[in-house]
Amino acid sequence: MRITRYLAFRLFVIVLLVMIIATAIFTAVMLNWHTEKYLSITTDWALRTSDLIKRSTHYSMLENRREDIYRTINTLGSEPGIQAIRIYNKRGEITYSTVASEVGKYVNMNAEACNVCHKPGKALPTNGNSALTRIFYSPKGYRVLGVITPIKNEPSCYKAPCHEHPANQTVLGVLDVMLPLKAMDASLVQLRQYSYFGGALMVLSVTIFAGIFIWTMVNIPVRRLTEGTREITKGNLDHRIRVHSSDEIGDLADSFNKMTEELGRARDELTEWTQTLEERVEQKTDELRRALSNMVQMEKMASLGKLAASVAHELNNPLAGILAYAKLLKKQLAKGDLTEDSLKGIGDELTMIADESTRCGNIVNNLLLFSRQKIGEFQLQNLAPVINQSLKLIAHHLAMNNVRAEVDVPDTPVETICDPQQLEQALIALEINAIEAMPEGGTLKITMKKIATQDEIEIKVIDNGIGINKDDLEHIFEPFFTTKKDGKGTGLGLAVVHGIVERHNGRIEVDSTQGIGTTVTIVLPVNPEKAGGSILANVKKN
Repeated sequence: MRITRYLAFRLFVIVLLVMIIATAIFTAVMLNWHTEKYLSITTDWALRTSDLIKRSTHYSMLENRREDIYRTINTLGSEPGIQAIRIYNKRGEITYSTVASEVGKYVNMNAEACNVCHKPGKALPTNGNSALTRIFYSPKGYRVLGVITPIKNEPSCYKAPCHEHPANQTVLGVLDVMLPLKAMDASLVQLRQYSYFGGALMVLSVTIFAGIFIWTMVNIPVRRLTEGTREITKGNLDHRIRVHSSDEIGDLADSFNKMTEELGRARDELTEWTQTLEERVEQKTDELRRALSNMVQMEKMASLGKLAASVAHELNNPLAGILAYAKLLKKQLAKGDLTEDSLKGIGDELTMIADESTRCGNIVNNLLLFSRQKIGEFQLQNLAPVINQSLKLIAHHLAMNNVRAEVDVPDTPVETICDPQQLEQALIALEINAIEAMPEGGTLKITMKKIATQDEIEIKVIDNGIGINKDDLEHIFEPFFTTKKDGKGTGLGLAVVHGIVERHNGRIEVDSTQGIGTTVTIVLPVNPEKAGGSILANVKKN
C-alpha cells in the first residue's frame, strides 16, 4: 500500500504545510517590523543629532563666528556613528565639511543629497519641521542615512547689524548630516538569519511532535480499526480492537467491539437455528417421504383397483354376450333339425360372437400398449406417407360416417427421427376420435408444416364436431377417463397417444370449443439430438 493512502500521512503533510506557511508569514512580518523599528530609531537619532548640531552652532552663526562653527561641527562629526557633516549654500557649493576634500565643491542637484527638495515640480518645504531624510548607497556599497536640515533666515538673523542677507532670502544654507547604516544592516542580516533558523527549528520541532502525535493518536488506532474490519470480513467475530483512548476513536473502537460481539451472538443464534432447522427439515422430509411412499402405494392400489374394475367391466359385457350366444347355439344344435333360417340365425350369432371376441382382443391390446415402456426401432422417416397410410386404414370409417378427409402437407419431404408404426397408431386414434365426434358427418383436416425458427414439425388433426367440455379438457389424457357413453370407450386411446408423443420427445396440445370443433396439435423435434442418445443409437436410414 502506498504511503500517500494513509490518513496519518495526509494529516502530517497538511500540518507540515500549515506550519511552513504560518512560520514563513510570521517570520516575514516580524523581520519587516524589526527593520522598520530599527530604521525608525536610527532616523530619530539622526534627526536629534542634526537638531543638536543646529542648536549648537546657532549662536555662532548669529555672531558669524565661523571658526567656532567649524570646531563644533568637527567635534560632533568625530563621534562614532556619524560619517560626515557638511554645510552648503543654496547654489550647492559645499562651504564646510568634516571631509576636507569636499570643501569648495558643488553638490549635484540631481544627486541623492538634493533631489529630496529639488525634484522638478516639487516645492521647497515650508512647514516648521523642515528636516528631511533619505537613504542612499555610498560609493563603498553600504547604505547611508542622510538628514538635510535647511538653515532658514530667521528674524533674529536678518535684523542683526552684522547680517548681510536680505529678509526675503528664506534659506541661507543646508546642514547635511550623514549616518552610515552598515552596523544596522549587519544587525538586520544577523536578525534575519536568527529568525530563519528559529522558524526552521520551530517548524521541525512542531512537525516532529505532530508526526509522533498523529502516528500515536491517529495512525495506530485507525490501523487497528482497519485490521478489525478485515478480520470481520474473514468471519472472525471474536476479534477485538485494543484502543484505550477516551476520544472519538476510542468510542468508535468500543462501538466496533460491541458490534462484533452482537454479530457473534447473532451468528451463534443463526447457527443454532440452522442446525435445529436442518434437523427439523430432515425430520419433516422423512415424514413426507413416508407419507409419499404411502400415497404412491395407495395410488398404485387405487390404480390397480380401477384398472381391474375397468377391465372387468369392459370384458364382462362382450364375454356375457359371447356366453349367451354360445348357450343359445348349443341349444339349437342339440335339437338337430336345422333349417335354412336356423342356419342363417346361427351364422349371425357366430358373427356377433366374433365381433365381441375382437372387442375383447382390442381391449387387451390397448392395455398391453399402454403398459409398454419400450417402443420399436427409430429411423429417419418422411412423415407424409405416415399420415396418408393412417387415412387409408380408416377409409371405411370415413365412408360409413359421411366424413370427408382433407390433407395439407408440404411437397418437399419433412423428415424426423421416429417410430413410424407408433406415430401411425397415434394418428389413427386421433382420427377415429375425430370421426366419432362428428355423428352427423363433417370434415376431418390434417395439416403438417415445419417450423424452421424452432427446428420443429407441427401436425394438426382438426374436426368440426361436437367439441369437448372445458372441465373435461384437463383430464382427457388420464388413463380410463372417457366422455363416451354406453361403454363405447375404454379411456385408453388418448393416454396411449400422449405416451407415444412423449417417447418421441414431443408435446401434444388440445384446443376445443363445444359446438365448433377440436384441434389436436402434435409437435415433434427435427434435430435428432433432441431425441436422446439411446434413440440415436438405433436410427436407421429409411
